[in-house]
Amino acid sequence: MTPCDRRLSDARVTETTRERILALRADLDPVRLLAEIRSAQQALVTLADAEDATRIGASERARVPIEEFVSGLRTAWQEGEIRPTSKAKPKAKRGRRRPDPLAAVTNELRAWFEADPASTGRQLLERLQELYPGRYPDGLVRTVQRRLKIWRSELARALVFGRMGQTTEAKPDRAGRIP
Repeated sequence: MTPCDRRLSDARVTETTRERILALRADLDPVRLLAEIRSAQQALVTLADAEDATRIGASERARVPIEEFVSGLRTAWQEGEIRPTSKAKPKAKRGRRRPDPLAAVTNELRAWFEADPASTGRQLLERLQELYPGRYPDGLVRTVQRRLKIWRSELARALVFGRMGQTTEAKPDRAGRIP
């Protein structure tokens, strides 16, 4: 039950009070109430701006950053929710969940890729499997393909924009992984 319904169902409430509560409830209109709130807020903004114009000069207001912040609050209500807590936080990029199975041979793979950029992930994995029998299973093909994708995009960027001091050796990313 709402607080209003609880009050109406209470036996201690007199009949005149009950009639007043029912009349107030019938007169409630959330849309009209919101419009009244918005117009009152706009009236307050107008008053505050008029008061600021007479009290503080424009050059003095620009000098004090807190005044700029406060003046921005006057109209912030018109733009809706702007609090940092009202926005969904972007999900953090998921890091590696297990040790890199190709860490020992990443530089070797990179050298093979640079020698033949058209080679596929499957071809590079098969070459690894020939050199190191039983060490690199077929399930790593997708990992090799992901590395190739990164290396190809780096190569394309270097061809389009130039090297700009980039080296071709593998560098760990923010999560400590070697691509």
